[in-house]
This record gives sequence, structure tokens and C-alpha cells, in this order.
Amino acid sequence: MARDDPVRSQTASNETDSLPNLVTIVGRGVPSKFEIAVDGEIEMVADDPVAQATIVSEKVVEGAIDTGVQRFRFSGEMANVRVVDWNGVPAPESSSTPNVHVDYGVPER
Repeated sequence: MARDDPVRSQTASNETDSLPNLVTIVGRGVPSKFEIAVDGEIEMVADDPVAQATIVSEKVVEGAIDTGVQRFRFSGEMANVRVVDWNGVPAPESSSTPNVHVDYGVPER
């Protein structure tokens, strides 16, 4: 699994300051796929995105989720979000697709 750019560390405060926004994907217990695109930069809030089978490039994230939560910090504006269930049925037609929450201007904890 290759990435266009390596995922940056979440520990450096100057890096997270440049990524003030947060998108959260919440699984509903059904295997689903998601794709998030932003007009700035995006990175996963995790120690090892590869272990979670998430591909992160400079502006796009692709991954899968069934249960749990995956979070991503980003700069700029949300450009596109696509979520589909295990049958490929997109939201809002499928009630099984994950919930997506987008928050702008969220300080790092």
C-alpha cells in the first residue's frame, strides 16, 4: 500500500496548528468504505494509519471501517465525502454507511 506523502507525526504542535479542522468517521457495525477529499492537507489522527488499512495522500484519504472511530485533521475546506456500505450503496440511500462529522476550528487536545 503506497502513499503519495508520508503521514506526519501528530505530536508536533506547529503541524497540528496548520491543520485546525477535524473530520470523524463513526462505524455502524457494517463493513463500509469511505473517501474524504479536502482542498488543503489532511492527516490521520493515529499512530499507524497503515495498520488501520487507511491510505492517506496529501489531500485525500481512503479507507474502510465497520466499528469504532477514525479521525483526521485537515486544513482548508472539505471538498468531497463519499461513503458506501458493503454492497456499494451510498449514503443516504443506505442506513448502514458510517456517520461523518466535520468540525472547523477544533483545537488540539
